[in-house]
This record gives sequence, C-alpha cells and structure tokens, in this order.
Amino acid sequence: MAAAGVPTRSELDATEALQAFRAFTMAHPRLIEARDELIAAIEGAAAGSLILVLGPPGVGKTTLMRKVQQCLTEKMAPQLRVDVGRLPFVAVEALAPENGNFNWRDHFRRMLIQMDEPLIDHKLLPAYLEVERDWNGRFTSSPRPTTGAQRQYALEQALRHRRPAAVFVDEAQHLARMSSGRRLADQLDVIKSIASRTQTIHVLIGTYELLSFRNLSGQLSRRSVDLHFLRYRAECKDDLRVFQNIVLTFQEQLPAEQPLDLVGMWDFLYERSLGCVGILKDWLARGLSAAFRGAVRLDRRVLERTALSIAQCEKILAEAREGEARLIETRECSSRLRCLLGLSESAPKAQDRDAVIPTKPPRTRKPGVRRPKRDRVGRTVAANA
Repeated sequence: MAAAGVPTRSELDATEALQAFRAFTMAHPRLIEARDELIAAIEGAAAGSLILVLGPPGVGKTTLMRKVQQCLTEKMAPQLRVDVGRLPFVAVEALAPENGNFNWRDHFRRMLIQMDEPLIDHKLLPAYLEVERDWNGRFTSSPRPTTGAQRQYALEQALRHRRPAAVFVDEAQHLARMSSGRRLADQLDVIKSIASRTQTIHVLIGTYELLSFRNLSGQLSRRSVDLHFLRYRAECKDDLRVFQNIVLTFQEQLPAEQPLDLVGMWDFLYERSLGCVGILKDWLARGLSAAFRGAVRLDRRVLERTALSIAQCEKILAEAREGEARLIETRECSSRLRCLLGLSESAPKAQDRDAVIPTKPPRTRKPGVRRPKRDRVGRTVAANA
C-alpha cells in the first residue's frame, strides 16, 4: 500500500503518458508551409522590417514560432560559435495590460531579461539625452527610478550589440490595448522605431486582432510583411483529407490503455476544433486527463464533456471567417487595384482622358425669351375639301 501523498505506479504512468502526449508536436502541412514562409521572410526582408503572423486562436502560432527559432539556431550555429555574444533570436510575450493600457516599460524590461542584460533597473540615458537636476535646478547624482525611455534606450543598445536574427513578440494583439486617447498608430510606431534604429527584424505573432495594425499608414505598409497561418477549412476537400490524417496521427499517439477510434468521429472532432490543430491537441489532452482522473477509458462521452462549448466555437469561427475574408485577396481586389492604376481594360485610356469632349454652347437667353424657330403661317386645307 502506497504511503499517503506518494503517487502510485499507475498514477506515475498516467502522468508520464499525458506529458508525452502534450510534448508531441506534429509537422502537418500547414505548419511546414508557414515555417518555410516565415524563415524565407526573415532571411529576405530588409533590416528593420516588421513581419505580421496572423491566424485564429489555437491554430499553432506558438508552435510555429518555436520551430522557426529552432531553425534559426541551427542555421546560425557556426556564427554563434565564433561570436559568443550574439543571439540567434529574442522572444517575449506581450502581456495583456491590467489597467487597459499596454505597459511598454514592463515590456522592455522583459526583453532585457530574455537577453540576460545586467543591471536592468539601473539603466540611465547618456548625458546628452538626459540631465538630472534637483528641485532648485542644481545638478544631482541621486538615483531615480528607471524610466521607460531609459529602458527603451538600453534595449536598443542591447539589440545592437547582440544582433539577433529576429525579435519575436507572441500574443502581439495585446499591443492594441488602449484606454486613453492614444492613437493606434502610435503603438506600432514604437515597435517600428526600435526595429529601424537597431536594424532588427521584428515578428509580431497574434490573432486576427492584429489586422487593426495593417495599413495604418503607407510607411507602415511599405515596411511590413503579412503571413497568414490558415486553419483547415471544410470547404476544401484537400484540407479535410489532411485533417483526417492529423486525427489518425493523434490516435496513434494515444496511450495503449486508451484505445479509441478517433478517425471514426473525425467530423465531431472537426466541429469542436474548427480545423485548428492546436485546439484539437489541447482538447484531446484534456480528455486524457479527465479519463486518467476518473479511472475510465477515453471515449466520446469524455470528449463531449471536455470540448469547447458551441457558443465558444461560434465566436472563434466568426472571428476566423472575418479575418480570412479580410486577408484572402480575391480577383476583384486585383481588378480594383489595376483599375485605380489605370491598367485595367475597363479603365479609360490616356488618349481618351486627354481628348477634348465637345460640350453644348452656354445658354445666353434670358428667362421668358423664346428660342428662335420658324412658326407655321396660313390656314391648313382639309385633305377631302
């Protein structure tokens, strides 16, 4: 008999099986395609550019970020061995603000911590940027709390010296959180300014809420690249076939004592995961945990109990469809652009636009004056007279 508080062998096996399932990462086609596109964008973008990675919740954006970070580390391994002070990347999560305004000072501090920067709370601006005086106007050397400007300057200096290939900001939609009258463009201008000064590519990863950052100005549009991480959609037969293969792969990763035909209920799994692999994996992990806790087999009833509610699925689906509609460029969008540029066949030609269109002569008569015309005179004789 096991002592109180000491897990039994079966409990240890269940915990290990659950951890192994959660640690499993599947290289499905959407993830591989997005990984290759993001690496190509980082390597091909100009220094100081912004890359926006957008997708629905649970599609696997965080997993994508980790895969790209792993690839960057492997590619830069020879350079990192020579230059030990260089970093392959810097990654930080943008935290949701407590008071409604995004806390840039805390964000800078977390980035400095990720780079192992020393004396973070003792950073000062150089003398030509800031002069400290007391209330009488005299110079003072008394320490003051580190300001946001000081941490931003320290961050810029650290990025210049550590020279990472990219800075990843996960959950970047939190940057749009504002309760004051500050403009949305000002939020992204902070990131753009840091990227420009340090010549470092910044990758903003978030949900479709990031669409509010797109095309805020022509300058931002010129320096930003969009990468759409799509879910598997039921309208596409190829997507459904791939999704069924994903379900089969997850079925093979289930513990041996939890046999379940997931492929036979793939449509139910798609219904409550909306074609998002991350949502599906988290759901199956919750189901396994519930089955282990209740000492029962994993079946459809357990999955129904641990699935997202219909209201939650409808909310996620509505946001996903709206984001997809705004990001997927149609033929009509291309035709509209060509028409605006004057390249479309329906657009007026240059010689037609420059030609002089004849107009009617202006009216010179005053009101009440008849228009000159010939009046009929004499008497009309009847034809049968």
